[in-house]
Amino acid sequence: MLGLTFALGGCAVGPDFQPPEAAVQDNWIEKGDKRVSNKEIKSEWWRTFRDPTLDRLVHAAAEQNLPVQIAGLRILEARAQLGIAIGQLFPQDQAGSGAATWNKISEQAANKANLPKHAFADYSIGFDATWEVDFWGRYRRGVEAADASMMRTIADYDNALVSLTAEVARTYVVIRTFEVLLEIARENVRLQEDGLQIAEARFRAGATSELDVAQQKALLQNTIASIPDLQTGLQQAKNALSVLLGQPPGGIDKLLRGARKIPSASPRVSVGVPAELLRRRPDIRAAEMNAAAESARIGIAESDLYPRFFLFGDIGVQASDLGKIFAPGSLFLTAGPSFRWSILNYGRIANNIRAQDARLQEALVNYQDVVIRAARESEDALIAFLKGQQRAAALQKSVEAARRAVELSFIQYREGAENFQRVLDAQTRLLDERNRLAETRSSIATNLVALYKALGGGWEIRKGKPIVPEVMQAGMMNRTDWGNLLPAQTPPAAADLPLPTPAGETPLLLPPDFEAAPMPPGRPAN
Repeated sequence: MLGLTFALGGCAVGPDFQPPEAAVQDNWIEKGDKRVSNKEIKSEWWRTFRDPTLDRLVHAAAEQNLPVQIAGLRILEARAQLGIAIGQLFPQDQAGSGAATWNKISEQAANKANLPKHAFADYSIGFDATWEVDFWGRYRRGVEAADASMMRTIADYDNALVSLTAEVARTYVVIRTFEVLLEIARENVRLQEDGLQIAEARFRAGATSELDVAQQKALLQNTIASIPDLQTGLQQAKNALSVLLGQPPGGIDKLLRGARKIPSASPRVSVGVPAELLRRRPDIRAAEMNAAAESARIGIAESDLYPRFFLFGDIGVQASDLGKIFAPGSLFLTAGPSFRWSILNYGRIANNIRAQDARLQEALVNYQDVVIRAARESEDALIAFLKGQQRAAALQKSVEAARRAVELSFIQYREGAENFQRVLDAQTRLLDERNRLAETRSSIATNLVALYKALGGGWEIRKGKPIVPEVMQAGMMNRTDWGNLLPAQTPPAAADLPLPTPAGETPLLLPPDFEAAPMPPGRPAN
């Protein structure tokens, strides 16, 4: 049947898609840094933090996140749409029909004298079909567009996983950062309470004025006042994590059991080479597939310039007596070819082609923009990660010096060698430096997360898992006949999918699952 389809078809009009080109640098700007390696990035990059709690959260989110499930369902929708496009290659209209009518002719009709009777019954059963021969490749281009659109949904699904894993890790870092900042604030409260006791003791002894006591109380209360804001930020971050896990806010404290410290990773990082972004980043692949679909739609638009050829047929039986409907002589038959050609279209077809060509060019430029932005995101995150380490090292020394300054200022104040302003300044400086160090360590972790996201890491977590939860699949199969599209297996990576290929070169098949080989093709060869 497919052989006949292509035998009756001619060339597919419109351009054959060529993968777009985009400028990619040969290496990273920071290639000379010893901490940067061109080895391929790890698929489960979050394990570089060596935090079992983070590992559990990422895997739980990948299984439960609702937007990811929506992205998986869009793959199923695109597969069904591809099946519709393939179906257009076959007779587009075929239907059985039947009727039982009673008819009465007006006695005042002009030709009543020529009619044997004015009232009669009519019974008919028939079958009719219409097949538009895909001579110009209109429907084959439609298959190509649907094929590319389906591959784009797979890339979008992978991109959702990349974003999810990064957002879970980033939110987890934020939670741990708030916990560390809270602990710093509470430790400073205890330290400042000790300072208040010293100031009060010296005031009672007449060694200083009440001003020292009032100043220390003000510093203490200011630190205490910062704690509710930190607690608010912590709870909001936990609420955000709950949503990422597909749960209502609250009830995730058990999942967060573990050391309350900011995750840290090795100072070295494997980033591959910039050219790998073109295949690793799902959003780049999605942009490429979007351009492929728009290219195919030009052919669909151009086919309207040419005549459309049809084969039609109508066969059945008809009689005025139901008992004679299958009697000899009741058969009727109509068959033949036809064509339709839009001639006076007033430029509508040409302008539709131009509009579609503009959409293709938009998609090509968008592809280049996505590639450039991907390179920028990677470079930004890489330099921030590397320089953050240097900042943290300097701040660590600053914290140690500030802590020693507090100790010395207390000793000297207790002995009357220094005024209380030095004590206040030292305590304030220590709090600021500890907060800056914690925030810098947090930014190092979040910049590493941003780097792995920019490199397109994280979608590999779905390997071996269904794109739609099994419970959801069961509900869908109970509601609708999904045929061989469910159970939905894991699709291949977008980077592993072939570009739409000429239908004359690859069998036109709708595989029963995502891991069955040949993917449906897109167009015939010219």
